[in-house]
This record gives sequence, structure tokens and C-alpha cells, in this order.
Amino acid sequence: MQKPSVNINLLITEFLEYMEIEKGCSPLTIRAYKHYLERFYNWFSENSPATKPEDINLDLIRRYRLYLAHLHNWNGAQLKRVSQNYHIVALRSFLRYLLVQRDILTLSPAKIELSKLGSRSVNFLDPEQIERLLNSPQISNKIGLRDKAILETLFSTGLRVSELVGLNRDQVDLKRQEFGVKGKGNKIRVVFLSNSAVQWIKRYLQSRQDHFKPLFIRYSGSVNTERNGEKMRLTARSIQKIVIKYAKRCGLPIKVSPHTLRHSFATDLLISGADIRSVQEILGHESIGTTQIYTHVTNRHLKEVYMAFHSRNK
Repeated sequence: MQKPSVNINLLITEFLEYMEIEKGCSPLTIRAYKHYLERFYNWFSENSPATKPEDINLDLIRRYRLYLAHLHNWNGAQLKRVSQNYHIVALRSFLRYLLVQRDILTLSPAKIELSKLGSRSVNFLDPEQIERLLNSPQISNKIGLRDKAILETLFSTGLRVSELVGLNRDQVDLKRQEFGVKGKGNKIRVVFLSNSAVQWIKRYLQSRQDHFKPLFIRYSGSVNTERNGEKMRLTARSIQKIVIKYAKRCGLPIKVSPHTLRHSFATDLLISGADIRSVQEILGHESIGTTQIYTHVTNRHLKEVYMAFHSRNK
């Protein structure tokens, strides 16, 4: 006997709870999936006479993808192909949950293919640009010391910005120059600190008069001592603004973000001879394919081979 239909909006709520409780997904992941699935539900409600799982079919998915392809963001820019795919990934996960976890009849997610993406370009800074960026903060005050420590830590570890803002003082072992961090999918990995990063984190911490738990704190606004200074923790957006500020200050020719420093970190390791499997582990990539985006710009042997063996170079 077939189960009675349940409204998709309620099922989306239950799916997000499942992601949090059963799958242990991070709040950021759940927030992103909520955004993608709410957008689907709103479109579904306006473009279908019913909003039940069995009403989802390939024709409806085709029309939804056309809607995403024509969608523009708040700033008027068209939704990027990769962002469109994020919406479809979330929808496929939701459909899989309905079929496998709830035994609810709906469209098989295997029938929904992702759009093909072009080769992903990677922006990274060369050693001279990295040096300019890291030397941009004025270290004569506590804000400059903090910002210098942030930039050094980003380039030293390759941390994602969400991982950086979540760091606590007691988490970072400056003596051993390493610490554990929980990344995507709640995967724990060990990251390492350079001598330079250790030096600047120490100087920054010595300048602080508080005992707040967060490693990197804000200095604007009122002081909030609740929950061991948790309200003083810098946000991901604050870190992004800090990086952009110093990139502009030193006149870098490309758009720079915290992720640019992560790219630069990986590129630096590979150019210096690190093997790609080790870099994969250090970055916390689940798939080696994700790490391979760096290889086309970091294989230092290709030009040597070309110069040595091409007939017109002899």
C-alpha cells in the first residue's frame, strides 16, 4: 500500500534535520542546502499544480534548470554554471533521501546529470606577490599584528576561511607547530605552521590583554565577554575584507581572497616538489581530482622537457 503524500516543504525541513543529526553536516553546509532547496520549492510551488514528491519528473527538472540558467543574482550577474550545479547537487541529495531513507516514490537522482564545466582556472600569487601581501600590515599596533598573523597563518596552512575563523587559542600548538582542524564533512586533518607563522601568532597573542577563547578576535564595536569571548570572534566576512584590504594596499593585479592564499599555498608546495597525494591530505580534499586542478600550473618539469627535447631548440 502506497504511503500518503507529504508536502515537499515539510520533507525539506526533515531532510535538513537528517543532515544535521544523522550525517553530521556543518552549519554552513546545511545553510547552503536550505537556500538551494527553498529556491527549488518556491519555483516548484509557482510552476506546478501540486507540490508532492511524485510530481517531480524529468520535464519539471528540465524547466527548473532553464530557470536557473536565466536567473540573475542581486547584483545583476547571471548565476554561474557551477552555482547552478550546486542547486542540482542539493536537489539530488534530497531526492536520494526521499527514496532511500523515507521510501517515498519520486524521481531517481541518478537520472539527473550535472552540467559539464569547463576547465577550472586557479588564481594564485607568485612568491614576490606573496611577500608583498604578507608585508602589507603595519605591525606597530594590535590590529596590524593580528592581520599579519592572519595572513601568515592562511599562507602557512592553506586553511579554508571557515576553518580559520573557528580556531581557538588552546587548539593551536605553537611549540609543535601543528594542530588538528575539522574540515568539510567533519573530517579531521593535521595542518602545520611555518616558523614565520608561529613567530607572528606569538607576537599577536602577546599584544592581547584578554583571555578570550577565539584565536582571532575583532577590535571594533563593544567588548562582549559572554561565553568566553565567543562574540568577539572574527567572522569569515571580516577575514575576507582583511585580505582584500591588504591586496589593494600592495597593488596586486588580481582579485585576491582567502581562497587565493589557499591556492597559493598548494601551488607553492607542488612547485617546490611536494607530491600531489601529500598536498591532497594537507588541504583536506576528499578526492585527488580536486587537488589536480593545480597540476597544470605547477608541473615544473614540463618546460625543462620541452627545452631539452624539442627539435627547434637544438
